[in-house]
Amino acid sequence: MNTSIRRFFYGDIPGQESAGTPVPQGPKNDWPLWEVFIRSKQGLDHKHVGSLHAADAQMAIENARDVYTRRQEGISIWVVKSQNIHASRPEEAGELYDPAADKIYRHPTFYDLPDAISHM
Repeated sequence: MNTSIRRFFYGDIPGQESAGTPVPQGPKNDWPLWEVFIRSKQGLDHKHVGSLHAADAQMAIENARDVYTRRQEGISIWVVKSQNIHASRPEEAGELYDPAADKIYRHPTFYDLPDAISHM
């Protein structure tokens, strides 16, 4: 049985041969894995909320909207292919962060703050 799936948008006429956009076929595990980041209404940063499989970026955003923002808590969605994320290794943290220790100007411990500023 050969089934084709088409995505229809507003204005498409389902009866026409050229209507709709073909959706890539294949098992779900053939689709790449996407990492999903959501920015909440209260926050300024995007937080990782999970992963999902999708054929392309648009499908990943639509699926992420449906899965991770059901209560309209997000105002922005980022999706990134998992294969494009690179991370440092925890065992290399010492040599990675050591150069920052000798730059005292990055740590404002030698500034005198006025007494009126109490929240720093």
